[in-house]
Amino acid sequence: MIVGNDEKVTWDDTGKMMLGPPGWDTVSLMTLSDGETPRTVATLPVPNTVIGPPVNLAIAPNERLALVANSMKWRLVDKAWKNEPDNKVSVIDLTTSPPSIIATVEVGRQPAGIDINRAGDLALVANRADKSISVLSIHGREVKVTDTVAIKEDVAAVVFTPNGERALVVKQAEHKVAVLNVFDGKVTYHGLDVAVGMWPYNIVVAPNGKLALTADLGNKGGSDGIFDTVSVIDLEQSPPKVSHRVDVGDGPEGLAMSPTGKLAAVAVLRGSSARALPYYHRNGSIIALKIDGKTVSRGNEIEVGALPEGLVFSSNGKYLYVGNFIDGDLSILRVEGTTLVDTGKRLKLPGHPAAMR
Repeated sequence: MIVGNDEKVTWDDTGKMMLGPPGWDTVSLMTLSDGETPRTVATLPVPNTVIGPPVNLAIAPNERLALVANSMKWRLVDKAWKNEPDNKVSVIDLTTSPPSIIATVEVGRQPAGIDINRAGDLALVANRADKSISVLSIHGREVKVTDTVAIKEDVAAVVFTPNGERALVVKQAEHKVAVLNVFDGKVTYHGLDVAVGMWPYNIVVAPNGKLALTADLGNKGGSDGIFDTVSVIDLEQSPPKVSHRVDVGDGPEGLAMSPTGKLAAVAVLRGSSARALPYYHRNGSIIALKIDGKTVSRGNEIEVGALPEGLVFSSNGKYLYVGNFIDGDLSILRVEGTTLVDTGKRLKLPGHPAAMR
């Protein structure tokens, strides 16, 4: 598991983002061989940020490389820190001891969501400010940009379908998901979109490739005290379309799909960064999403820490790890069928987990 820790961002009591000095961000690499006791094997200084969906990093299927996108960089203006779009993706060699940063790749402005295909030879990066997708080839330890696909709207996250023949891109301000075709390393967009819920922010695909889920924030800024949804896209329809939506709560951002395909999970913020506002809760929560064929329904809810962002299922689907940004730790949940159970274990991290894959 890879965890991006952002040490520059906090929130005041009204939920306003406060920017501190840069230079202290890290990435933690963890082994999950002991399900209830993740162990950190390395921590590297790598710039990254909580600004954007919690999927700005990825590990190649062969676990030899990791990619970390940094959406924003910091500038000191009139003795105050300001942010502006960055364009960097760090390449980490996981085969060395300790792991090491071997390259920095320049992509479009404000790279946010990132995904690597199952073959491990292609990565896509959603560039929010440039409204484009960067296509990256992966050959051994070499990662390079081979193309840029114009989307022309705000893009937040991207995910490959399991067979690698399509990719789905969240177009947040358009409330849609763009469908891209992928063939022989070439990625094309012919204008096919799927209308989903309001302000989608994150997306996952079922292991069988039949369904995709989007986390719909309901507004541009996150929590607002109003119930939001997860949209269910039937990918076997031609063209794909939303078959139904599931009410999940206030501010869904983190989203993960179990490798079993029978369960997904969504993290809802519940106003946990806005102490002075009426919809504030001390903690966020995780909602289980039960998957039966093409029907997705709400399961149980587990309260976790403050501002839960990244979510990761273990490779056998028996555990779910939750990054609590404000608390700077992981909640460890156990999976029993399609029910989530709190183990009661919390693992302190060396920083504030902004994203996890």
